[in-house]
Amino acid sequence: MQEFVATLKNGGMQFDANLFQEFKTDDTGTYFPSVKQDPGRYLQPCSDSVKAWLRSMKSAGKVLLLITSSHSDYCRLVCEHILGKDFEELFDVIITNALKPGFFSLVPQQRPFRTLVNDVEESEGLPSLDKPGWYSQGNWPHLHELLKSMTGKAEPKVVYFGDSMRSDMFPASRFGKWETVMIVEELEGEGVPGGSQAKSRDVRAEPVEKRGKFEDQGMKAPSAASEQWGSYFTDVCRSGGGVEDAPKLTWCSHSIHTFSTMAIPSVESIADLPLDYKFPRFSPDKPCTTGYYPRPPDSLLKREGQIARTRNDVWTQTWIATLETLSPETRKMPRCRL
Repeated sequence: MQEFVATLKNGGMQFDANLFQEFKTDDTGTYFPSVKQDPGRYLQPCSDSVKAWLRSMKSAGKVLLLITSSHSDYCRLVCEHILGKDFEELFDVIITNALKPGFFSLVPQQRPFRTLVNDVEESEGLPSLDKPGWYSQGNWPHLHELLKSMTGKAEPKVVYFGDSMRSDMFPASRFGKWETVMIVEELEGEGVPGGSQAKSRDVRAEPVEKRGKFEDQGMKAPSAASEQWGSYFTDVCRSGGGVEDAPKLTWCSHSIHTFSTMAIPSVESIADLPLDYKFPRFSPDKPCTTGYYPRPPDSLLKREGQIARTRNDVWTQTWIATLETLSPETRKMPRCRL
């Protein structure tokens, strides 16, 4: 954990700006040509509720950002398939090739914003960001100044959704001081309804085409708990005598509670809620189950139950031990308070 934090504090790993360059230059490799040829095989469109949710925020005067480390042409291909041809109208600012986590940790001189011409970055970096639009690379300080200008607030509040601890949650919360919502698909593997299930509470409500991609091939869905590694959120340790101890939080679980404001299985799980809905949030002063919506995963609920039972057992044993130290006369006193 300390090495992970130290690495990110130093700006993270050094990225090759041409890591995904082959997508727009030619059809080499396997992945990109396959996605280009048949996007529907690899991408699932967002539900109407998610699109309506984005539009409702835009109508309410919220500034919507899309920040991705993918190149502009790949971002366009994906977004057109999952959000529609008019996806650009949903966002005020689109930033591609952001090269996170460096986007949050590096200063403007190290990573300036660049404009795009036909999906090709201009060689000259921008001295500042003075208007909404589609940009490449960039840095948090310049984006922060743009948001101040767009919102008219000295310290605009930002809620950032992401699915990567390394690229999204940690740098956005630590460097950007943003509120962070982590999308944890593994929640669905532990009984937490996500997507269409969040409305119906029925696993059968999951789209047939989504289940079929895995079930038809004899595969488990990505959110399914691992038979080899167990829960994503807790780990069971055994004492020397082989007795099973109370489950401990995994590194992933601890990081979610530390660097995320809350966690959800999918954006669909909150898309139908009012924009002013008050969500529970993670806090060091509250149980670790606080902050998951619509509910915590089964393994954490089980862990909290075992901890509560252990505390009750300790209290009961302490009470019995105290009672045994009292004289018979004191035990019979009707007003005795232990």
